[in-house]
Amino acid sequence: MSQRDLAQAVGISTGSVHYVLKALVDKGLVKLGNFTASEDKRRYAYVLTPKGISEKAALTRRFLIRKMTEYEMLKTEIEEVGRDISDRELAELKNSDR
Repeated sequence: MSQRDLAQAVGISTGSVHYVLKALVDKGLVKLGNFTASEDKRRYAYVLTPKGISEKAALTRRFLIRKMTEYEMLKTEIEEVGRDISDRELAELKNSDR
C-alpha cells in the first residue's frame, strides 16, 4: 500500500501520511527500509520495530479495556430498560384486570 493509498483510506492528505510516518520513524516505532520485492528501488517498506510492536500491543490493550467497559455499561443499561418495560407491562396487566 502506498502513502497515497493509505491517505485515501484514512481520509487525509498524502503529506499528512508522510509527516506521521516520519514521526513514527523518529520515535523508533517504525523503521524504513527498501522494499526488496519491488523492481523500483525508490519504494520503501515501513516495518514496526520491537518498540513499535510493544506500543501497538499497549494501544490494543487500552482499546479493549475501553470497549469492554462500554459493553458492560450498555449491558447494564439494557437490563435496566428491560426491567422498566417488564414493570410497566406488569402494571398494565394489573390495571386491565380491574
